[in-house]
Amino acid sequence: MERSAIESKMVDLLVEELGIERDKITMAAKFEEDLEVDSLGVVELLMALEDNFDVNIPDEEAEAITTVSEAVDIVEAKVNA
Repeated sequence: MERSAIESKMVDLLVEELGIERDKITMAAKFEEDLEVDSLGVVELLMALEDNFDVNIPDEEAEAITTVSEAVDIVEAKVNA
């Protein structure tokens, strides 16, 4: 799957699952600081990513995710493995 498709789906999930305004989302945006996503929101997003991309993201990898781009990196690596 191409990175652009993963990025697009990631933005859609952030809007649909967490109610974030689309124009606030950039690849460099930090979940907690920039997008005001709390720890519960991050868990919800991870579950949505696993469901939508049919991947498994272990807790130790999930804990390292701080930006939208990092989340895309992990999904891209797993989808294209």
